[in-house]
Amino acid sequence: MVSDYAIPKLLKLKDYITITGTTLGIISLVCGCVGNKNAISLGFFLVTIALGTDLIDGYIARKTGTVNEMGKQLDSLSDSLTFGISPAILTFQAFKTSGLFDVILLIACICFALGAILRLARFNLSLSIGYMGVPTPISALLVIIYFYANYFYSLAYPLQDPIFPVLTSFLIPFFLIFIGWLNITTHISFGEKGKIIYVIFLLVAPLGPIFGIIGIMNPNYIISITVSIIFLSIFIGLFIYILYGFVVKYKTSKNTTSNQK
Repeated sequence: MVSDYAIPKLLKLKDYITITGTTLGIISLVCGCVGNKNAISLGFFLVTIALGTDLIDGYIARKTGTVNEMGKQLDSLSDSLTFGISPAILTFQAFKTSGLFDVILLIACICFALGAILRLARFNLSLSIGYMGVPTPISALLVIIYFYANYFYSLAYPLQDPIFPVLTSFLIPFFLIFIGWLNITTHISFGEKGKIIYVIFLLVAPLGPIFGIIGIMNPNYIISITVSIIFLSIFIGLFIYILYGFVVKYKTSKNTTSNQK
């Protein structure tokens, strides 16, 4: 039984990398508690770094053959905090209005966090190969990209509402609830291996830290609005990819039905 061993003996190299990501998630929560604009931006920045650790620990586990139950449970607990709870708190702090709207926003943030936690719990019990529902790092990445699109827009127009006219603050709760549902739905999948998910991480996740550093440097109008447009474009692209997940699920279900006839 694993309970007979001391914790250090149960941990492998990839588990320490997972714990590093967890630590980043905890620090990002502290940033959310501080609540000012720069602290919130730093919090989201740290979550993007944690996306990298999430990629690395999985890669090391496969290459070294150290995939075990301890690591599986630890990874899920870490993801619940770093990609579920932390983004929810940071988003609430970023878009709260100190009015009645905050009650709706709070409920939406809770739905987002619960969606991530429930999906991870189901994933641990699942025997199927692949991804059912949107993986929690992808959902966290959506929230991060949305935040940075607004963040750089606010740097370009510091005296205006830092929300895009098309994506108003009133849509944020519905957006969070929708992502929470995407986590736990059974109407979406990304194929048996979902390799494209790793491609998305490798292409998109590094942009968070890079542009996060640019934001700290207080960029001018041209840079700010350009980066904002880039993040908005990536945000739309990710949603298109999620729609692709619905198509994959439909085709898989159709082929299964055909084979059963």
